[in-house]
Amino acid sequence: MSSTPSRVILKISGESFAAAGQLGIGSDQLTHIATEIAAASRLGVQIAVVCGGGNIIRGATLAKDGTIDQSTADYMGMLGTVINGVALKEALERQGVPARAMSAINLTAVAEPFIRLRAIRHLEKGRVVILTAGTGNPFFTTDTCASLRGIELGADRLLKATKVDGIYDADPKKNPEAVRYDRLTFANAIESQLGVMDLTALTMCMEHELPIQVFDYQVAGNIARAVGGETVGTLVTTS
Repeated sequence: MSSTPSRVILKISGESFAAAGQLGIGSDQLTHIATEIAAASRLGVQIAVVCGGGNIIRGATLAKDGTIDQSTADYMGMLGTVINGVALKEALERQGVPARAMSAINLTAVAEPFIRLRAIRHLEKGRVVILTAGTGNPFFTTDTCASLRGIELGADRLLKATKVDGIYDADPKKNPEAVRYDRLTFANAIESQLGVMDLTALTMCMEHELPIQVFDYQVAGNIARAVGGETVGTLVTTS
């Protein structure tokens, strides 16, 4: 895309906060993410960040094992996203970037409640808004949260930061012949089950014509490039 968006939703997975193969929050990883988002925020684009929580706890895994009811496990996962969001807020403010953490569940001691108009006001004032606790409901992923918040807040694009440099027709780690797409339609992504995001998230973005850009956040400057409208990774659109 050639034009610079005015407002974006950046989806960061929980694993991004931890060193490879580890749980918790790694100081180097947190600093990298904050530094990249800080640089992107200086472009003048309004940024809202949706945090995953897989580095803290995976509710879906607990539920699948039958250890804990899925509703409870999902709420535990939401709390994990809050931990990441509060850490990211602190890291951004240490770099001189004003930020606000907002939660979809009531945790007023550590984060503001998510109120749509208040979030928009923060964005308009140049603050990075960090959205935690998913949608506030079990059975929905943070990908779906990113789609929902992107639509609610009137974002121009949803940026999914991953450890892969885009969407491939097969798993590039397993198949060296896998081909990366530069552009892709929602219909093709859904039909081919390419694993871009979960089906609910994809369908919401398709229905509301919210483009998704999938890119590798580990490359220095890539978040700023994506936020600034450069073509990095794979762009998913309605046509």
